[in-house]
Amino acid sequence: MNHLSRTVLLLGAAWCTTAFSAPKGAAQAFAKGADVGWLQQMEATGYVFRNEQGVAQDCFAILKAQGINSIRLRVFVNPSDDKASGHCSPAEVVTMAKRATELGFRVMIDFHYSDTWADPGKQAKPAAWASHPLPQLLTDVYDHTFSTMKALRASGVTPEWVQVGNEIPGGMLWPEGSTKNFPQLTQLINKGYEAVKAASPKSKVIVHLDRGNDNAMYRDFFDKLTANGGKFDVIGMSYYPYWLKQDYTASIANLRANLLDMVARYPGKEVVVAEVGNDYTAVQNTYDMLIATQQAVRAVPQHKGLGVFYWEPEGAKSWSGYQLCAWGDDGKPSPALKAFRAAPAKPAKGAK
Repeated sequence: MNHLSRTVLLLGAAWCTTAFSAPKGAAQAFAKGADVGWLQQMEATGYVFRNEQGVAQDCFAILKAQGINSIRLRVFVNPSDDKASGHCSPAEVVTMAKRATELGFRVMIDFHYSDTWADPGKQAKPAAWASHPLPQLLTDVYDHTFSTMKALRASGVTPEWVQVGNEIPGGMLWPEGSTKNFPQLTQLINKGYEAVKAASPKSKVIVHLDRGNDNAMYRDFFDKLTANGGKFDVIGMSYYPYWLKQDYTASIANLRANLLDMVARYPGKEVVVAEVGNDYTAVQNTYDMLIATQQAVRAVPQHKGLGVFYWEPEGAKSWSGYQLCAWGDDGKPSPALKAFRAAPAKPAKGAK
């Protein structure tokens, strides 16, 4: 699709930015999000996205029609050009974030502090930082975060949320930032926090772990982070029953309890499910899981449950090989995504 055609589709499907803005003084609208880090490359390789009617359409327009109001984008430091595990450089992320913002989406930025995927099993330092001792790593984190945030702001993007690290139950920037060196990890997190606030004071900083159903892990990590003077605004969780090798019904109560415990245990903090996903062939089960996950986050008191983000719904398996996308083999969105359009369940009588 050429640039002009895509622009027409975008403009034709766009809502006004104000559609996602809460009145002054009111609680911010619930975030119904999609991580679309692969999207730019999918488009570059010619993947054709189709709406529910089977008509070729811009992916952002299709996601918006499913009820998505927020977009999450990952940042790698010096990535390769591998279509599946590279890209997502600061410049590429600015381009995508600007596009999303101009369509009225709210934006979450996810700093991996690596040249490729960072997650619980791998937190490799970027090649350019590999030999740096801790003092230099602190500067690296600050400078990379600040420069990216400044570039976003210069392009007209004010991210609502910014992750300092991606799924870091074992820390980041190993070995210096391992949880075995928690005071050092805290310093690295704080440098990221300070850089975000220096460039974009209103952006909320997220510290993100996996296994949102594991309350003991969250208590251990955030007790240590707060004891060491860690700075953060939001606790981010991933929730993937598929990787737990169980149905969501076996762990959703634990996720709900953990969400509630985090805001009670750490006053002033908020929570968000920053990643969720399920087998794309299990349409009804994925729909039900998304309904239950949204209900769990909405149930957090005082609007401290900020939202739910599906990880790479558009990342069709035919292109990515990823089983937990939410896109059909026919190029159309999975009906499971209709869960984001469903009206929130009304609280039981007498519930707050």
